[in-house]
Amino acid sequence: MAGESLPEFNYPKDVLQPLLSASNSSSLQQALEILIKDSRAAVGRAELASKNILPTVLKLVESLHRASSQEYLMQAMKLLRNLCAGEVANQNSFVEHNGIETVLTVLRSAALLSDPDFGIIRLSLQALANVSLAGAEHQQAIWHKLFPNEFFILASIRSLETSDPLCMILYTCCDGKPGLAIELCRDPGLPIVAGIIQTVASVGSREDWFNLLLSRLCLEDIHFPALFFKLCEGNASEDRGNTALGDKVFSSEQAFLLRIISEILNERINEVRVPNETALCVLGIFKRSVSIVDFGARAKSGLPTGSTSVDVMGYSLIILRDICAQDGLGDLKKDSVDVVDLLLSNDLTDVILLLLHDLEPPAIIRKTLKDSENQELNLGSAKLCPYKGFRRDLVAIIGNCAYRRKNVQDEIRQKSGILLLLQQCVSDDDNPYLREWGIWSLRNLLEGNAENQQIVADLQLQGSVDMPELARLGLKVEVDQNTHRAKLVNIPGSYTKPVESLCCHLIIYDRRVGPLKFMEKMSIREPQLYIQAHHTATFTKSNC
Repeated sequence: MAGESLPEFNYPKDVLQPLLSASNSSSLQQALEILIKDSRAAVGRAELASKNILPTVLKLVESLHRASSQEYLMQAMKLLRNLCAGEVANQNSFVEHNGIETVLTVLRSAALLSDPDFGIIRLSLQALANVSLAGAEHQQAIWHKLFPNEFFILASIRSLETSDPLCMILYTCCDGKPGLAIELCRDPGLPIVAGIIQTVASVGSREDWFNLLLSRLCLEDIHFPALFFKLCEGNASEDRGNTALGDKVFSSEQAFLLRIISEILNERINEVRVPNETALCVLGIFKRSVSIVDFGARAKSGLPTGSTSVDVMGYSLIILRDICAQDGLGDLKKDSVDVVDLLLSNDLTDVILLLLHDLEPPAIIRKTLKDSENQELNLGSAKLCPYKGFRRDLVAIIGNCAYRRKNVQDEIRQKSGILLLLQQCVSDDDNPYLREWGIWSLRNLLEGNAENQQIVADLQLQGSVDMPELARLGLKVEVDQNTHRAKLVNIPGSYTKPVESLCCHLIIYDRRVGPLKFMEKMSIREPQLYIQAHHTATFTKSNC
């Protein structure tokens, strides 16, 4: 604090003397240092509250602000912030002695500078945030003074230092009084949240308040659609990165919002039930993005890709995947519709199956087709995955939707989707965990559905290959030439160990792309259909 002199004798005794007495010091500088240290602990704040020191600190802040003594003002604001942290007596005193107006005056001066004083702004917002935790009355008082103009100015400051405490204030107010959330997500409140999103998208965040705020507004409440489309207006960033059609339709802030929402939902998948309005909006965004994304370029990376349209499509797809995993979460109100059923009634499975159908086959299947004798491979019109993991996410939605939903199981069968899903039970470097999601989806399609089980049971095996893993068990696969069914038989002269679960090679015929070798040799990385066996086993309807 060296370098700035302060004529302490000019301060009224009712300001200076209580501080010196409470700190047992002889100078303002020393007093502030001691009181700041004491106020960091709850016991220190309680003791200072018993001495009614907060009104004196507010007077000090006013005096320092008028004197433009920024260095001492910074220390006084630290003390004020600390005093209001969890101490109800100080929080009440802050409101009773016009602390909001005092801090607001300091805020305005610091924010309107050509070079905003981020340190003062942050301390001021932290003080207000601490006071807002005291309850609805305090929240309403702060909201009344700062909404919407002051909040809008603060949201427009592109600073990591200021966005976190601002989000804390907004979240605390909206969480304590739901009516304030409605105000925030209608004009003139929407530009405030849009400004915060733009700030965090450009400078990031250190604390959780931004995510908590978006979770409160977009997942626990119904305000996602209004906020998403607000970000597409002229207040969104002009720097779109790419100039492709899709990157003109959507803004980078919209892609960023979807990314954050997808992360929050994945973390809270068992805690929040996504509103129907939000789910339908995300489905609409996904359909729109599909119509403008270029599927002609092979993916070079996973999300984010740097292409706004691809990122919008990818993150909306992930959100839909996790919504469809929320089976029966939360209590439905009378006459309300389950969110997954609502998505299904709006053609979710049609869109997903069509995309999966139009994609080129996974790499291992393309290689098999290419190497097959007399097999012509013509995939010129096939779509390519626009990001690594796209195929996996499509399959995951089918699997989640089919979980204990017979209507979905039947729909997939009726639309010839079972064979299509069988093709996805392979490892694919461009789609991590595709095989696992494929097996999960197939399991859900077959569970408790005799018709779907029969489809798989009736599949004809076109051939087999040597399997070292089976040979080591004293077994081999033979194909009955009449029934085309596979069976496990003992190798003559070999000792056969009982087997709990075995995998058989399949070459499945699909009318769209021709014979598909599901694997050329036995491997844990290859597609697997499990059968229960001991010394011998065959595929039947009961064990598929």
